[in-house]
Amino acid sequence: MPPTSASNAIDFLTIVERLKRTKRTGWINSGIRGPESIADHMHRMGIMAMLIEDEALDRNRCIKMAIVHDLAESLVGDITPHDGVSKEEKRKLEADAMEQLVQTLGMSEHAREIQALWLEYENGETNEAKLVFDLDKCEMILQALEYEKSDAKALDQFFDSTRGVFKHPQVIAWAEEIYKRRPAANGL
Repeated sequence: MPPTSASNAIDFLTIVERLKRTKRTGWINSGIRGPESIADHMHRMGIMAMLIEDEALDRNRCIKMAIVHDLAESLVGDITPHDGVSKEEKRKLEADAMEQLVQTLGMSEHAREIQALWLEYENGETNEAKLVFDLDKCEMILQALEYEKSDAKALDQFFDSTRGVFKHPQVIAWAEEIYKRRPAANGL
């Protein structure tokens, strides 16, 4: 495979920059002031993956997967379950976006790695993908907890949608700690 040219890399990075400016739809729809961007979310997930202590997992792969799992949103935006787009259509839109990103990178080895990581996450079959899925939801409820504090509003729907979904023991412990801190955040 050819290496990524400087021109292709800058074209790709220019598209990816949109993730820094695109605010997460769920927070906008919930009336959060100054919501996080998609890039903010992916960054903290990468940090969370660094904190995982599990020798059975390829931690570096988890970190990489966390930072690429929402790359398609640079082209299609942050589509939520409440946007009226079926799971199948969302997956097709995002797969097409990933193909466009790979083409932008010139079909290089790096491009194929990014696409493979994204596909692995989407398929959710490997232990690494399952962990990153857990991190995606855990980061969301941690952010919800922070918004409940800063914006003084209950964000029950985010917590309700994640109850019982976590699989990795360390992420389960983190989620339980987040749930435990929640009543104090709401002044209950």
